[in-house]
Amino acid sequence: MFSKLKKAFWVFGLGVFFLILFLPGYTKLQELKDKNRDLEVKVKRLKVENTLLEQELNRIENDGTYQEKIVRDKMGIVRKGEIPIKIVPESKE
Repeated sequence: MFSKLKKAFWVFGLGVFFLILFLPGYTKLQELKDKNRDLEVKVKRLKVENTLLEQELNRIENDGTYQEKIVRDKMGIVRKGEIPIKIVPESKE
């Protein structure tokens, strides 16, 4: 009788020991896997953004019409003889 109880106690004790020994490492492993997954998603998103920016840069460098559009829209530059007109929306009062 005591032999079975003693054996069960040792099995239980070893189980608790291994749980205490390996649980922190397992928890840390899961945290690192989650962080790795998040970083992989971020890398994919940044690669897409980088590709779009490279396409934009290529278009700016090689497309004269697009260059003019950017200069006109973002910098407000006009050609000689043109009169710039700004449309101001009416305020709701």
